Amino acid sequence: MRYHGNTGGDRIPVRITAEDPVSRAGLAGQLRTCPEVRLLDGAGQEGPDEPDGEDGRTVVVVAVDKVGEEALRTLRQLRRTAAGRIVLVGTELDDAGLVAAVECGVVGVVRRREATAERLVQVITAAARGEGSVPADLLGRLLEQVGRLQRQVLDPRGLAFTGLAPREVEVLRLVAAGRDTAEIAEELSFSERTVKNVLHEVTTRLQLRNRSHAVAYALREGLI
Repeated sequence: MRYHGNTGGDRIPVRITAEDPVSRAGLAGQLRTCPEVRLLDGAGQEGPDEPDGEDGRTVVVVAVDKVGEEALRTLRQLRRTAAGRIVLVGTELDDAGLVAAVECGVVGVVRRREATAERLVQVITAAARGEGSVPADLLGRLLEQVGRLQRQVLDPRGLAFTGLAPREVEVLRLVAAGRDTAEIAEELSFSERTVKNVLHEVTTRLQLRNRSHAVAYALREGLI
């Protein structure tokens, strides 16, 4: 039975990227006839007079054999450019790769052998709504890995899974409130040098461009 969600003019814009053209063509072939989605980038449905679909609901489907360095580079680039919500279709999905993919912004995961048109549309639709979708057994493993990472790696360093320590959140909160370095130092009883070091550490570790970008990141992640 086909899954029917968005239809007509409310189709979800979908981009497909894959490590090889055969995988890309296969996914495009499965999704081309689905009325819930509209394929972009010449993948099969977007006509010459149609808009490009960048309406905030664009979903990027990324097909990989395994989550290795090349796949992670692709995912990080997609996240940096805000290309859309990311759904990962993978052949091999081990625990480390799954955690790394989620850290790179993946919100939906589908095993390649389970990537029927119906299942893909379900996960794409959930992603477009801002919801996550992971196979039940993988979700349990993901939660276990996240818990282990928090206990063994982040807690000893005073970090949260978001990658920000409490004092980093406080500094960014005050930056967002319009405080300058001296004012932040006075309010938090830090030296100005410490405040600058905190901001430098945040922007460097999270690959952010400047203070404003760091504040935007914290707001987007719901930290301030």
